[in-house]
Formats: sequence, structure tokens, C-alpha cells
Amino acid sequence: MKKFFTSESVTEGHPDKVCDQIADAVLDAVLEQDPAARAAIECCATTGMVLVMGELSTNCYVDINKIVKNTVREIGYTHGSGFSYNSLAVITAIHGQSPDIALGVDASAEKKAGGGDLDTIGAGDQGMMFGYAVNETEELLPLTVVLSQKLAARLAEVRKSGLLPYLRPDGKTQVTVEYENGKPVRVDTVVVSAQHDEFVSQEKLRADIKKHVIDAVVDARLLDKDTKYFINPTGRFEVGGPEGDSGLTGRKIIVDTYGGRCAHGGGSFSGKDCTKVDRSAAYMARYICKNIVKAGLADECEIELAYAIGVANPVSIYVNTYGTGRISDEEIVRAIKENFDLRPAAIIEKLGLRRPIFKKTAAYGHFGREGFPWEKTDMAETLKKYL
Repeated sequence: MKKFFTSESVTEGHPDKVCDQIADAVLDAVLEQDPAARAAIECCATTGMVLVMGELSTNCYVDINKIVKNTVREIGYTHGSGFSYNSLAVITAIHGQSPDIALGVDASAEKKAGGGDLDTIGAGDQGMMFGYAVNETEELLPLTVVLSQKLAARLAEVRKSGLLPYLRPDGKTQVTVEYENGKPVRVDTVVVSAQHDEFVSQEKLRADIKKHVIDAVVDARLLDKDTKYFINPTGRFEVGGPEGDSGLTGRKIIVDTYGGRCAHGGGSFSGKDCTKVDRSAAYMARYICKNIVKAGLADECEIELAYAIGVANPVSIYVNTYGTGRISDEEIVRAIKENFDLRPAAIIEKLGLRRPIFKKTAAYGHFGREGFPWEKTDMAETLKKYL
């Protein structure tokens, strides 16, 4: 059976990603001084302005104005006057965490009933979080996600290295892959839109992007005479970033995760500390799925974890292996319960989430890149015993 599936990505200079990186840069700066801080930082950006808002409860001080401008400069907005680090107006509207929310986070329902240390933290909100893994790539992610993220990262690489100096920070990528019987066989379509200066011709840009970006990332064996390429299909992309379109934290949650291949609970990650299960439980769900697939329990695995605010243990665990499981989904749920502690305090401890490691996650995907603790497969051997 032949099917086509598509995923997209965006560069670090995309207006929404600018906001995500600012939010996580503020979070990291706080965590460097106060690992127990509570944060839910939001950001929006438009021509000449960045607004940083949300909740922050901490005993330290960070210079948000400086963090914003440094982040924007690192991304590459150093040209022009519409959106540049040296002419930004930075507005802050920060308040402490709601005491009503803190009641549930500071002491879970289980702790109040006499639980132990790992019952101390209750979930910071209700909601459902999803994890996913599939064995079609080394990253245990869909090929469409891997290629679109790598293409977006490559756009930034050739710009910052000076190989294509006429490029500017904003950009988007999209990859369509043809599947036969559930396996990727070829790349059908590649879309790349790259912001550029006013001096480069579209002919040169398209030739350079094809040679230095697409051909450098996509395995030639996946490309054929029928592969379609759309490079800057509108014909011009000079105005970009928050000058061309306003940016907002958390608006690229599908780009951040699995490219639309599986369900998403709706919660964004960036700017949130680890007591927010929107983030920590989503990382844990990915960690579990990756270990399940690596162990060979299934070729594909999706997990849903659901929480109630102020309660440490999840209210439900759902597993779907799409018919690829070598044991039943019910048995996999049992394996999860026996081997993974899903209380927020346990997740934080297991994955080391009190550290300032989050700014790096805010562009090019939270999953599939080495160096993040939730990408380890150190539980795979343990899980093999269930086969």
C-alpha cells in the first residue's frame, strides 16, 4: 500500500521560534541560579518589539532585557531596522506563580495523605502528554521529521558559516515522503523557503539551496527524477522574522515534537519549568517510547500520560503500537508501570530537569538529537525481558 506523509520545520529565526528561544533562555538563566524556580515564561514579538510575560517565582535576579537582546543577536538579527537586537524595545510583564497552583505543586494529594519524598510535587496542571517513537530512522523518529529538521538546521549552518552569506535568519522547510507498506521508500517533495537579502537573484538562491542544503542533507538514494522541489516558491522572501509576521511562544508545538505523525496534547514546552507536566511528562513519554522500540517490544509506539493538577501519579496511561507490538499493548502498559516512576518528582530526578538545558531544545526539535537525557535508551535491556 502506497501512502504519502509530510512534516515541516522552521529555522531558529522564524518569529515563533525566536519567542521560544527567548522564553527558554530566560528559564535557563534563572535555573543557573535557582534550580527550584517555578516558571511559565511567554513571549511575543513584532516589528521592533519583544514582550516577555508570564509567571516566575524565584529568589534570584536575571537581566531579561540583556537575555532577550543577546538571544536575538545570536539568532542573527543584526541587519536592518525592522527587527534587530540593537534597536529592540523589550517590555516585561512578569508576576509570581498563582498561590492556588502552588498549593498543588508544593504538596501533592499523595503527600498530604502521608506519601514519601517523591510524592512531594504534584502535577502543575491537568492535561495529557504524548510520546512517540518509530524504528524507521536511527533517531527513532519519522523520516519526514528528521529530514525537515535537518534541512532547517542546515539553512542556519550555511548562513552562519558564510557559505551563503546572503541568507537571513527566517526560513521554513517541508518534506513529503512516499511510504510502501509502512516503510519510507523515497522523498517525493521538498519545500524550502529561505529569507535573503535584496541583492541575490532567485536563480542563484535556488541553485545554492539545492546544492548546499538539500543535497547536503537528503540521501541521494531517496531522490529520483520524479522528486519535486519548491525553493522560495513565491519568488521573493526579503522581509522576514517578527518584522514580516508576529511571533508567539508555543505556536510550533507540532514542529517541536513529531511532525504530526501522532497525537499532541496541546501544551507547549518552552519557558516552562519541570514541574509543568506539559514539558516533563512529554519528555518522559518520549523516553519510554524510545526504549520500548529500541528493546524490540514494538516497531512503533505512542504513549499518552494524563495528569490531574496537584496529583503526583498519572490518572491514566495509554499505549498504541499500531499493530506492530510483539507483546500486547496491555502488557506494555504493565511493563511501564513496573519500570518507570511517572510522578513529577521522579521524572525530574530521572531526567535531571533542574538544570539549564532548555534553550538548546527551542529550535530544531525537542526529540531525536543526542545530548538530551530523554533520548537515552538505557532501559532497553531491562524491557527486553518482557518479550
